[in-house]
Amino acid sequence: MTAKRIMIASDHLNRIAAWSRGLNEQEMAVARAGVVEKSFKANGFICMRGDQFDYWTGVVTGLVRVGNVSRDGKAISFTGLTAGAWFGEGTILKNEPRGYDVVALRDTQLALMDRATFHWLFENSVAFNRFLVRQLNERLGQFMGLLQHDRMLDATARLARCIASLFNPILYPDVTRHLEITQEELGALSGISRQNANQCLKTLEKEGLLRLEYGGVTVVDLAQLRRYGE
Repeated sequence: MTAKRIMIASDHLNRIAAWSRGLNEQEMAVARAGVVEKSFKANGFICMRGDQFDYWTGVVTGLVRVGNVSRDGKAISFTGLTAGAWFGEGTILKNEPRGYDVVALRDTQLALMDRATFHWLFENSVAFNRFLVRQLNERLGQFMGLLQHDRMLDATARLARCIASLFNPILYPDVTRHLEITQEELGALSGISRQNANQCLKTLEKEGLLRLEYGGVTVVDLAQLRRYGE
């Protein structure tokens, strides 16, 4: 794990963190001083369940899986996080150990905001708090949907909803219709095998909802992906 210790530039922070675009000059200065970037290798743990990982975290590049492993070894995925996503605000606000594992599915660059900076912005910035309220509300809806999908939908529908969830404009503000992600990574996020993910993706492509391309997928009908299986 390597770190860039040079103070982050304002324009760079604006590119990687949508929440920073509404900050005033003083708030931006505080945010810049409290953020550092670190890199993680593919399949490496960023933090493990029970760790006191005291950073609010943003994905600069790469792909992150948030989940847990049950006592019998079954992996459970809560969500996938692509560039532009920030996570962990609930743990920082509650000052408690992480309740989940966070793994880099590929080489990943993260932006880490220390606890003191997060709390200063929480106490002083209206724009920052507005972002947090929207983010927490969207995340709650995402997890409620995940629970319903896991219990009620088949593999193809779960994969469709998983892909659609990666296009949430609040959680992933700068995403385009092309998603750079492998079938293995989609399987890991959806809780299915790579082979099963391949078959499900072919079904979705045949139905005209997406296009399979080298190194990723392009969404054609996002609305239908969000409703798939109903």
